[in-house]
Amino acid sequence: MRYREARAEDADPIAQLHADSWRRTYRGAFSHSFLEGPAVLTDRRAIWTERLTQRDPSSYTVVADEHGAVVGFAHTRFDDDPVWGALVDNLHVVEHLKRCGIGRRLMAESAGAVVARRAQSGMFLWVLQQNTAAQAFYESIGGSRAGEGVSAPPGGGSVPTFRYAWPEPARLSPPANGVPPRRTPHQNVF
Repeated sequence: MRYREARAEDADPIAQLHADSWRRTYRGAFSHSFLEGPAVLTDRRAIWTERLTQRDPSSYTVVADEHGAVVGFAHTRFDDDPVWGALVDNLHVVEHLKRCGIGRRLMAESAGAVVARRAQSGMFLWVLQQNTAAQAFYESIGGSRAGEGVSAPPGGGSVPTFRYAWPEPARLSPPANGVPPRRTPHQNVF
């Protein structure tokens, strides 16, 4: 597994992974017609094409690349909030590789980018209240629930969310040798 900054040619694979992840995870929260129709993939393709072809120095996208295939990604917006710091706007891993340490490593890579940009910055994200698996993952890597909010997803409506925060993202930084511990998909870790 290789972790690298996303490139323009990653837009479509990222969009497909993002749409698949939303379809699996956000049923009941996002509009059924949005998730089940072509709109979700069209929307994600437009977002990722723009993000990856028009480089923005205030954001960073890292991908988990397995033999040339994008199997996970995280997108972070630096200095998003004066109190909470950098926003991890997206974190998704292909379904069959969840619980293999990829999400943990993507968060570590994102934290490393945040610290490199502004060492004193915190890091945070929003997670849907119904997404208890993600909440357990964030808590397992040191995130603390730090508030509630409401998100307006594409396709309409509103969904309740929780904020998770890491005041010291350096604690998540990748291992010095760049190699995370080897795990199998059957281990009960995130």
